[in-house]
Amino acid sequence: MASAMRDRVVEAAVAMTTESGWAAVTMGSIAERVGVSRQTVYNEVGTKPGLAEAMILHELDRFLGMVTAAFDEHPADLVDAIRAASRGVLELAQDNLLLHAVVSATHGADTELLPLLTTHAESLLAAAKLVVRDRVAPYDVRLDETHLDAAIDMVVRVVLSHVMQPSGPPARTAEDIAWIAARVLRG
Repeated sequence: MASAMRDRVVEAAVAMTTESGWAAVTMGSIAERVGVSRQTVYNEVGTKPGLAEAMILHELDRFLGMVTAAFDEHPADLVDAIRAASRGVLELAQDNLLLHAVVSATHGADTELLPLLTTHAESLLAAAKLVVRDRVAPYDVRLDETHLDAAIDMVVRVVLSHVMQPSGPPARTAEDIAWIAARVLRG
């Protein structure tokens, strides 16, 4: 569990990244903003790449909270839960300043964070799939473990793809994802 100081450090880094870009974020500037020593910042997050990963995982927690709430609201219908979770995640992504800062950085030189959401997203994908797997467990799903894992992987990756590059409004995209999920889950 993250410490209160770690949360303050990560939240300051998120704010600074959205305000000025990742290149402007230094351990010294975070320390000054939080009102602690640079050593305290290093003790909490390690290196700057460690800080980047902590920021992404901090935001991931917000998104996964949305997934959990959606499943809680639809305990009797897995497809409805998937629809609600997809829509909630996509709506949250629309207004997520850190996500926009990371994605828009691809057009400039400030691209250190992007691989954490794309080519080096293993920890993000693993965490998301674990949460979805746990949330799916109570439903009566007539798939063997291998195919269920494949279905979960597919849904998580499709949603992440639409988070990174939306192709339409969240509600419509969520309907499309739910339609596909229904075909897989219901045969």
